[in-house]
Amino acid sequence: MSRVGTLPVEIPENVNLEIGKGKITAKGKLGELSMAVGEEIEISREEQLIWVKPVGNSRHSRNMWGTTRSLINNLVVGVSKGFEKKLEIHGVGYRAQIQGNDLVLQLGHSHEIRYPIPEGIKIEAPTQTEVVVSGADNQKVGQIAAEIRSFRKPEPYKGKGVRYSGEIILRKEGKKK
Repeated sequence: MSRVGTLPVEIPENVNLEIGKGKITAKGKLGELSMAVGEEIEISREEQLIWVKPVGNSRHSRNMWGTTRSLINNLVVGVSKGFEKKLEIHGVGYRAQIQGNDLVLQLGHSHEIRYPIPEGIKIEAPTQTEVVVSGADNQKVGQIAAEIRSFRKPEPYKGKGVRYSGEIILRKEGKKK
């Protein structure tokens, strides 16, 4: 039995949730998100709570039970509060800045890296060594943060590169004489 699936999804006052056949849509102050719901999941609404239940007792419907509940919760949280990932840049001469609609990264390559900011995502560079990716769609925010990190992953000897805020890099010992 799913532990996540048994919990209800609470809907805040400022979120409008519409349940249609095979689709659920959430509207809030940060935008509108929707997702497709499979036939093996039944969604019911009781005032400000959403309950998710599997239709049958098949393995697939039980697997999708908790997943669907988490995705619906991400929709509600995304349109009401939003999601945020912070990245830190470590290294001499490594820096980030916003120029127009691009994130410009200087990460020790022979060229600067220009990353176009996609629609629905907000990227900020409060300092030269910090990048904040925020938006309503949790998957998109995580994907963009991972793409920015992939331009220069942290290396294990000096720890230089782009890392998530709070990420611990296991350091290796260098050469010995």
